[in-house]
Amino acid sequence: MTIDTSAMVAILYGEPEAAAFTRLIHDSATSRISVANYLELSMVIERQLGPEGMRQADAFFRRAAIDIEPVTVGQGHLARQAFLDFGTGRHKAGLNFGDCFAYALARDFDEPLLFKGNDFTETDIRSAA
Repeated sequence: MTIDTSAMVAILYGEPEAAAFTRLIHDSATSRISVANYLELSMVIERQLGPEGMRQADAFFRRAAIDIEPVTVGQGHLARQAFLDFGTGRHKAGLNFGDCFAYALARDFDEPLLFKGNDFTETDIRSAA
């Protein structure tokens, strides 16, 4: 399963979906996040919660065995296509930069995507929830 930044933010902020998302991650044979989404997560978390928030996030990554995947050239092409097909200002899904990399990683590994919100429901990506 591929994890979008939105799902990790929901978990770390204790939002209503946190318990269900945590169960899905722990029950998944593999869980991964793009390094682009890891950076996006750190920007959100450290801005709101400071360095301690990201330390907690990193501890969660270790406990849940979430792999942080490098971006490949192929994923770059998939992310670009995601923007062309579903990007902000082009499609009602309105995928942003980070969304495009989550989409690309899920496509590259042919996995469902764990996310919060409605943006990805407007695409052809499979939901993990």
